[in-house]
Amino acid sequence: MALAVVYSRAALGIHAPPVIVEVHLANGLPGLSVVGLPEAAVREAKDRVRGALLNSGFEFPARRITVNLAPADLPKEGGRFDLAIALGILAASGQLPAALEGYEFAGELALTGALRPVTGVLPLALRARAAARSVVVPAANAGEAALAEGLTVLGAGHLLEVCAHLAGQRPLAPHPPPATANRAPAAEDLSEVRGQARAKRALTVAAAGAHSLLLIGPPGTGKSMLAARLAGILPPMSDEEALESAAVASLSVQGFTPAAWRRRPFRAPHHTASGVALVGGGSHPRPGEVSLAHHGVLFLDELPEFDRRVLEVLREPLESGRITISRAARQADFPARFQLIAAMNPCPCGRLGDPGGRCRCTD
Repeated sequence: MALAVVYSRAALGIHAPPVIVEVHLANGLPGLSVVGLPEAAVREAKDRVRGALLNSGFEFPARRITVNLAPADLPKEGGRFDLAIALGILAASGQLPAALEGYEFAGELALTGALRPVTGVLPLALRARAAARSVVVPAANAGEAALAEGLTVLGAGHLLEVCAHLAGQRPLAPHPPPATANRAPAAEDLSEVRGQARAKRALTVAAAGAHSLLLIGPPGTGKSMLAARLAGILPPMSDEEALESAAVASLSVQGFTPAAWRRRPFRAPHHTASGVALVGGGSHPRPGEVSLAHHGVLFLDELPEFDRRVLEVLREPLESGRITISRAARQADFPARFQLIAAMNPCPCGRLGDPGGRCRCTD
């Protein structure tokens, strides 16, 4: 068979739109071309795939190979399509059974054939579950994908393991869902704070009513310490909230750690952060601090030091609970329903109203 079809998904906001990887082998000068609006990392996949196939003991077809990533108007970025392209070439050349319609694949290939983790696996897993397909991902991403209950997740460390499974030689064992408690332990506990009765009362009221909170006091009075403990007294996350929060974290540069499952996020950007850092952006839209704090706490320490234009960008997500990032070729939508807590000194020197010191400000 000179044509193979493999299923994968792109990363676009918290949505993972389907991508059909079509591989066609034709007569002509040997070569490999990738079409379908691929960006630099995807175009470079042809060299990674060639090296991975040869170093894994497979034959690279000496034919004209065309890889089409459909739909053509959807930008594709990253190395997440490497595995799907490699399997498509093997299936089209008859080195692998062509029955791949029940799976979705994602993973970057090393030149040795090893599978490297990619970002955005949890959104992919949630959409694959809705499409009633199993997913094959790098072993390092399997725990994250298994958070989507009811989905068959197959984790592999090497291209050869995936091929052996598809050929029926050594089936991959489905990755078990992670053992998660109803509520993850909070990183910071309010019971550790001694005194500060009025501040603790304000924190409790804010947590009960989902109110924003501003803490004002001299340096060293525990404003940051108290703010870090707000997430620990918020109600437990529901399954839907936990999945939404984890899906956003999965798209970030740091990725999602299954150990943080059901733990409400706490984000504390520095006061020099830009507007893009807060709301997200970039040529490949990534979530900002407001989205990474989804269903958690966003803490702005030294509030007056933030640029006014940076604070203005918080208006929309505070009102709507979402943020939309528009670029020339794409539009990404991220959730951003967070609880805002800020802290500041009462004056530039910080000593106004401090019984132990005197204000030294000239104004």
